[in-house]
Parts: sequence; structure tokens; C-alpha cells
Amino acid sequence: MIMARFIPRPLIRIVLSCIVLDVWSQRAHAVREAFLHSYNGYLTHAAPHDELLPLSKVPIDNFNGWGLSLVESLDTMWLMGLYDEFDSALVVVSNMTFPMQPEQHAPFFETVIRYLGGLLSAYALSHDPILLVRADHLGNALLPAFGTPSGLPVYSVNTVNGKVAWGWTGIDALWSEALSCQLEYKYLAYLTGRTQYYTAVEKVMEIMYTANLSRTEDLFPTTWSTKSGLPSSSKVSVGAFADSAYEYMLKQWLLTGRTDTKARDLCMLSALYHRDLEPSHSFEHLTCFFPAVLALGSATLPDVPRTHMWAARALAYTCWTLYADSPSGNASSWDGQWSTHLARWEQSGAHGDPPGVGPASPVDIEKAREYNPINPSYLLRPETVESFYLLWRTTGDIVWRERGWAVFEALSREARIEDGGFASVDNVYHVGGRKRDEMPSWFLAETLKYLFLLFTDEDLIPLDQWVFNTEAHPLPVFQWSEWEMERFGII
Repeated sequence: MIMARFIPRPLIRIVLSCIVLDVWSQRAHAVREAFLHSYNGYLTHAAPHDELLPLSKVPIDNFNGWGLSLVESLDTMWLMGLYDEFDSALVVVSNMTFPMQPEQHAPFFETVIRYLGGLLSAYALSHDPILLVRADHLGNALLPAFGTPSGLPVYSVNTVNGKVAWGWTGIDALWSEALSCQLEYKYLAYLTGRTQYYTAVEKVMEIMYTANLSRTEDLFPTTWSTKSGLPSSSKVSVGAFADSAYEYMLKQWLLTGRTDTKARDLCMLSALYHRDLEPSHSFEHLTCFFPAVLALGSATLPDVPRTHMWAARALAYTCWTLYADSPSGNASSWDGQWSTHLARWEQSGAHGDPPGVGPASPVDIEKAREYNPINPSYLLRPETVESFYLLWRTTGDIVWRERGWAVFEALSREARIEDGGFASVDNVYHVGGRKRDEMPSWFLAETLKYLFLLFTDEDLIPLDQWVFNTEAHPLPVFQWSEWEMERFGII
């Protein structure tokens, strides 16, 4: 069995004892302080509810009312060495029962990646058994979501009576939501030996394997019918509605000790648009997770073309320029696809950086910006710093750490609320402008965690031993034993 060891308290203490020895330790310490500032604001004004409204200093229950920010913060606290805070939160978790009124429903996707993922990750890091007990309870309560004719999960489920409800897409499931529960449920199956956890999510994967056999396209449509198990649209994207599904194909293979080869083969499909599909033509912050997936795949998959890492660097640089408010220098103003320009570059001798990978030349922003902002807000999102972290760990290029620090400085200047918490920024083009009354739990679970790991020299989460779920909750690599493969029907 291959499984990453949990991270013990003494190791974290040794790492934290080195703080202030160098600039990166100081920066990691600054992120740790920002987390404490945010989390203490939540505890003071919002606990045990889901999230803090940092401007009005009141709580909001927008994700089931079970204390989402606390659960999502557990593994961040452990990694930062905040053991007193972790132990206090564990007392709250030990009394959780995941209640719901008869007419209420928990959104399946969000509950799995946030609550279930948070509990499982905290268990993997600390090995406290109450966390596994609670994860098992919640995982079982969510299983009725898979009770559709196809096996694709519905939008939401009541964790007490098992009744399900449809979302705004009706009987259709978003591809990202249907394909982003496998890491959590397969790890839960591994820990508990319960076949129902593995069978439910693997049935979803079997639909994808079968669909892939008859497809000539290279990307999967963003909506699928929960009745027929077939695509219900031709639109494709690597942003909203699709993002984490591509991520989970690669990560299922990694999580299972690189033994789930069917998932690996799906994720190795080349990302080319087919003429019968409709690209969304939208570059959103959610899309900035994709450089991380490309970088991770380039570092782990066999025989990956070097263009994947080039694309990772180019897309991450584009995401960075959206923060720096300078032109991307990428394909947005080109006539034709990046692959066409890449081929010309290679034919001309391949000198210097590939097209779109190197930094762009400085220009007058107002006159020559190569993009048109559709939504100028910043919602404390983690995707860009996630990619910076993966690129730093896979390439060793310090430039990604420097860019991450610039992002954190901007966060501290524009989003921090001095009397507790951080707030989303309404318009990033207005310095010192209006803030939104929200502090999403992903800020604690993802944004600050990735920044802390980016600035910490010690590799607390080695990528060959741990896999992050799409909400930045690390799960340890494992391999199925022979009896598990027989019991679960793993080929």
C-alpha cells in the first residue's frame, strides 16, 4: 500500500520555528496572520453559521448552515500549525449531525467538495477518528443524489429524508458537478471499505468511458441528461460548468497511485475544439485553474508534449496580467489559433520563448489593452494562485512566487477589513473602491492556503504523495489492495 503519511504536529512546529529567517518565511507568516485575521473575524461575528458578511458583521447560512467556513478551514489550520484553533474547531465538528428541514436540500457538488472534502482532508492530516466518522455520516447521507436512471447525480439532496431536487438546469447535470465527486468518494470507500461509495461514482465514470468510445470530439459538453446519460448540449468550456471535471480525471489516476488508467486515458485527450462543438469564447477567473492542471499533468503523465507546459505558463501569465492590469500578450489579439503561431515559431527555428509564453512588452493600458473586462469584480478567488503554486512546485521558477506575493499585497491593500475579515472587491480598476459584503469560505480553504504553501520553502504537501481536490483539500495517494479490487469490482 502506498499512502502519504499524515503531517504530525512536531514537523509543522519545526517549520514555523524557522519563520523570519528569510523573506519567504516572512511572507508565509504574513499569510498566516491574514488567515487568523479572517478566521477570528468569522468566529467572532458568524460562527457557527456558514460564512461571515465582513462589512455588516453578521453571519449568513448559504451552504446548509453547518458551519462551512469552520469545516473548510480545518486543513488550512493544520498546515499552518494553528493547533489550538484546530482543536477548538474539532469540538464543534464532533457535534455535527448535518440536519435539514423537510423542504431543504443540500447542493450535492458544493457539499461534496467543501464539507466532505474538508472533513476527509482534515482526517488525512491529523488522523483524528471523529473526522472520519463525520465524513462517513455525510457521504452516506448524500448518496440518494445518484438515484437517477443514468446514475448521474441530481443537483441537491435532503440529508435527512433522502429526497432530491432539481436545479436551474432541470433534469440536466452540469458536467463539472457530475464529474467532481470521485476523489472524495473513492477515498472514503478506501477508508471505510463501503462498496456503495465506489460503485456510485465509478458508474458516472463508466458513462464517460462509454461516451468517449463513440466520440470524435476532444472536449466534453457542459451539460448531460440525468435520464439518458447522454450530452444535452454541444457547448464546451474549460471554465464554468466543466473546469473541475478535467481536473478530476487526472487526479483520480494520481490519487489511486497511478493505477486508474482509464481515468488517465480520458485526461490525456488533446484539448482541441471539434468543428461541431461550440466554444464559450469566455476567459474567466475560473479558467485560471487550467494552468495548474496542465502543469501537474506535464509533471506526472507519460509522454506529454512539451506544448502542455508552454500552454500552462502562457495561460498562467495571462491570468497574472489580469491582476497586473496589463495586456496578456497572448492569443486574444491574434488572427488564428495558438497552435498555428506555435508551428510557425518552430519552423522558423524555435528561438526564445514560444509565442505567448514570454512576458509582453509594456504598453499604454488604456489605449492598447488586449482584452475587454466583462465583470470587474474580484471575489477572493483562488484559481490564479493555485496555478502559481503548481508552476512553482513543478518548474522551480521563482517568478511565480513573486507574482503570488504581488497578489497577496493587493489583497491586503484592497480587500482587508481592519476589524475582522476580508471582503470581495467590487471593481478592481478603482483603487480603494467599494467592497462587497461577503467573505466566501474558499478564501480560507483555498486562496490563503495556496499562498501559504507558495511562500513556504518546506514542501508540506509533496505532489507525489498528496492530491488536492478542487476545493484545495489535500488527500493522500493510495493504492487499492487485491481484496478491495475484488470487492469493488475494479478492473
